[in-house]
Amino acid sequence: MRAIGVNADGIPPVWLIHFFALRSKRPFTPPSETTMKHLIRLSIASLCTALVMPLSAQAQETTLRVVSGFAENLSYVIRMQQMFDKLNKEGKGVLQMNFIGGPKAIPPFEVGNAVKTGVVDMALTTGAFYTNLMPEADALKMAQLTITEQRKSGAFDLINEIWSKKANMYYLGRMGEQQPFYLYLTKKIDKADLTGLKLRITPVYRDFFQVMGATVITTAPGEVYTALERGVVDGYGWPLLGIFDLGWHEKTKFRIEPGFYAIELGVIFSANTWRKLNPAQRAFLEKQAVWLESQNVDMAAKDAPAEIKKQQDAGLQVIKLDAEQSRILQKTAYDAAWDAVVKSSPAHGAKLREMLEPK
Repeated sequence: MRAIGVNADGIPPVWLIHFFALRSKRPFTPPSETTMKHLIRLSIASLCTALVMPLSAQAQETTLRVVSGFAENLSYVIRMQQMFDKLNKEGKGVLQMNFIGGPKAIPPFEVGNAVKTGVVDMALTTGAFYTNLMPEADALKMAQLTITEQRKSGAFDLINEIWSKKANMYYLGRMGEQQPFYLYLTKKIDKADLTGLKLRITPVYRDFFQVMGATVITTAPGEVYTALERGVVDGYGWPLLGIFDLGWHEKTKFRIEPGFYAIELGVIFSANTWRKLNPAQRAFLEKQAVWLESQNVDMAAKDAPAEIKKQQDAGLQVIKLDAEQSRILQKTAYDAAWDAVVKSSPAHGAKLREMLEPK
């Protein structure tokens, strides 16, 4: 960008000088060396002003289409919408988020493909919902490093290398971590054995529950309440938070401790969209993602005690397995899931495990 009527060297062309001479109806007199130097300084000043002009004045605002793999009333999605409000306020003239909705807009297990193909630009979802595109996504629930540690160790770069190659995605950031999953039941158990139980699953728990002897049943979240009520399932896996949002607490009697894995709610981007954004827009989004991640640990510490009390007040009983049975449950959970990831992804599974587990 340069000042109007100035060439690449910042010098006004001769025709412009003649034009002003004719307008003044005076004989043309070539400008003095001092005048020319002054004109050059003005031109350079104009050029510098253009270069430092805010992004909002130079680039057109971009609006991104966003969906969620979870219902809008879930606490995680509410928190995400709060981030959108912050982003839209700070991103005027740069970026705006148009939140289209949750599963009513795009079914959970179709969100990954919608991002991959660019039907939507961005999504809040979990890797368990798009393992059909890339089995490596199931590894994220087993990360024992925080997302901040992953960014420092190189694990985050490895994730994006794989996500770009396998699913045409950019993994922008992770919301929610260090919040374990639990087994919720309508029947009492006293050891790490699920034989004879019918459990509702998603890909998060499938391999683990099967190895532990359960009969697994896949149902949509909206059908779980009725399945519990009718005895079609005896329980389900779910994080600490969320069962009240779905109403499942009304048909649940027990929560088994210890927990296992950790929730992974990823903000994934269509790589096509990400490449089209200019550097300033990408930097703005990265900044927002890091801000979101910075709250994860504090949010988990704040939310857990309140949720535990809420479940106790609702009548849910906690069954704490003894030390040996707890060890068996957690070891089985991680071994079963990692074995499945490594088997389905020989090229990346072992490396992901190496990078996501503590040294």
